[in-house]
Amino acid sequence: MDTPRHLDTAPPVAPSPQKKRLKMPDAYVLLFLVALVCAIATYIVPSGAFDRVTNDEITTTVPGSYHTVERSPVTFVGFFSAIAEGMANAGPIIFLILFTGGAIAVLEQTGAITGMVHSIVNKFRERQFLFILIVAAIFSILGTTGIVVNSVIGFIPLGIIVARALKWDAMLGAAVIYLGTYAGFNSTLLSPSPLGISQTIAELPLFSGIGLRTVIYICFVAATIVYLASYARRLKSDKGSLLGSDWFPSKALVSDTEDSENVVWTGKQKLIILVTALCLAGFLVGTFQLGWGDKEMAGTFILIAIIAGLIGGMGGNGIAKTFIGGCQKLVYGALICGMARCISIILDDGNILDTIVNGLANLLQGHGPIFVSVGMYLVSALLHFLISSGSGESVVLIPILAPLSDLLGVTRQVTVQAVMMGEGVVNCLNPTSGVLMAILAATGIPYTRWLKFMWPLALTWFLIGLASIIVGVLIKWGPF
Repeated sequence: MDTPRHLDTAPPVAPSPQKKRLKMPDAYVLLFLVALVCAIATYIVPSGAFDRVTNDEITTTVPGSYHTVERSPVTFVGFFSAIAEGMANAGPIIFLILFTGGAIAVLEQTGAITGMVHSIVNKFRERQFLFILIVAAIFSILGTTGIVVNSVIGFIPLGIIVARALKWDAMLGAAVIYLGTYAGFNSTLLSPSPLGISQTIAELPLFSGIGLRTVIYICFVAATIVYLASYARRLKSDKGSLLGSDWFPSKALVSDTEDSENVVWTGKQKLIILVTALCLAGFLVGTFQLGWGDKEMAGTFILIAIIAGLIGGMGGNGIAKTFIGGCQKLVYGALICGMARCISIILDDGNILDTIVNGLANLLQGHGPIFVSVGMYLVSALLHFLISSGSGESVVLIPILAPLSDLLGVTRQVTVQAVMMGEGVVNCLNPTSGVLMAILAATGIPYTRWLKFMWPLALTWFLIGLASIIVGVLIKWGPF
């Protein structure tokens, strides 16, 4: 007699429940939560304000003028309006990002970028350290002079394209350009903003103290180049990429032709690259001579797209369609800047930013020069998470800290350096930085992975900055 089928079959085993992994919130969700916490704080933190004066179009706080004001908590409507206002205020950088995507798409369509990248790769495939050194050093100069700061976003797509060709991941492709620029900017030598503004407010000679700052700049850039080179070696080892198996999380900045073999770089494509280089050189000259910024660079990318498309034979309709398609790919990365900007708007509308600044400044009184200078360094770093603009932080902090430093035996040059270094060492970790979040959004790099990549270098920068401030106190770095 046959055994019934249901008796000779083993009972099914219930699947074991899988643990749910904690998922990092989307960049927009993260910034929304930060903004929400700030809005709630306007109901808890006492409202206050400093008096302000305007001299030569620079508005600064009046030391000792802090006073309480009527509480003005951010309402439900005000909270969401602040997001819209942040988008409006970030308009220039948003359009810069969008137009960068449009211009890159046109250049890719002509084949000029593919040909150029393969030409570069053929020269540096076996000399990657030299490539990192040259690119990072060039962008550090552009950063430390203030020529390329927010507009570094426009160069990130080229870093991603080169990364694919050199068998790097998106992290290193973005970092060579972004960290190269900000290693220079964070140890600024000749930047009109925020260094020039800070020294003007502190009544110091413009760009004074350049000797020690040059040493700091060299240390920042050298540490950055060594770190990037060590990560490049990691990519070739068993440890691999910090991005895991997906080395290029976002496909928005890459094309399908970058891995093709036997790429021919034609004379027409070389002409396109030459014209592009001349346009960018013209922008750099305009930045230095005429004070051009994000809006002018966005316009430069429109001009590049038109000229490149015409030389490449794309025609008016082809240029427009390709340009708009490129813009669409970077909408996510562009709007993140406005989301980051709304946080400072909420703090201002709620009248609690000055309260926070006043409280931090009061903590420094009654201590020795080294303690005070290091305290200024840490206060500036903490405040930068709320005021992501370097110049914005300077006009708030310097008028308060400069007179305080006179009373506590710290030179004003050290005070300026403490503020510059404080905001600098957290610049590339700050989730409220529109530039950082735009780069991460465009490249698809998760913020948590970027933190894991960035923290060793940020710690190195922090220690260099700490040492420079202590040295400044000991040598009474001046002129005063």
